[in-house]
Amino acid sequence: MSAAHPKAQLHAAGLKPKHHFGQNFLTDQSLCTRIAALAAPEGVAGVVEIGAGLGALTAALLENEKVKHVIAIERDRDLVPQLKSTFDDALLDGRLSVVEDDAKTYDYVSALRVFEGKCTLAGNLPYQITGPLLKRSIEVAPYVARCTFLVQLEVADRLTASPGGDAYGALSIFLQARYAVRRELIVRRGAFYPQPNVDSAVVVLEPLAAPISAETPLFRALVKAAFLQRRKKLRNAWSGVAGLSAEALAQAAAEAAIDLNLRGEVLSVEQFAGMTRAAAALRSSEELE
Repeated sequence: MSAAHPKAQLHAAGLKPKHHFGQNFLTDQSLCTRIAALAAPEGVAGVVEIGAGLGALTAALLENEKVKHVIAIERDRDLVPQLKSTFDDALLDGRLSVVEDDAKTYDYVSALRVFEGKCTLAGNLPYQITGPLLKRSIEVAPYVARCTFLVQLEVADRLTASPGGDAYGALSIFLQARYAVRRELIVRRGAFYPQPNVDSAVVVLEPLAAPISAETPLFRALVKAAFLQRRKKLRNAWSGVAGLSAEALAQAAAEAAIDLNLRGEVLSVEQFAGMTRAAAALRSSEELE
């Protein structure tokens, strides 16, 4: 397995980084080893790697004895032959599958079901599509043992933020409703080729045994409305959301013990979940009348 610098690998293949794919390749193999260790908790059977690129993390995953199989997803058709050439032995012995596909639309559930819950997601997520990929991770939470992602430091701060902080927002709530989220490593920009303009961080997402809230349309609507204009009080931010009248909104808030004079940025994930339950129950009772 090649340990050459990404610049040399690309040059040898007559390629250059594709900025429209958000390609920033990891150059520090010791860092990749640390990320692979985080992606391989006890009992893991396989890892689905998002955006394998030139295979720096792929190599570390294959070298980890806990990992029995790696599914490496790569959208760039020019890099897929490079991956297959670099890891021909792992392909032959069945420890690696290289899939040319778009990570935003890939059928993760079918792949993850093969491992019966003993699989993790891992990857260096391109900034342009970090949001959609995190959304996919929420969808597959019931099927994974862990997600280990390298994201921009700003995004990591948002994922791990607590109520009341500037970084706390809708993304924080959607992820934390399904996962326990923690930041493990800060990765400086010099660890990539080409070098980005910002630092990054490794975050680990552990599925909650009992999700705080399912991501229903009502839950999403309440969360999004609360942060659409952060300075608005909830009474105004939630006005008319999901068809709730002012009276119904006040009643649901009272049942959820939420002060409508507060702003959404101070509510916990549990409070958003409680408001969702109260509003859903109220709507159901109105529909029965």
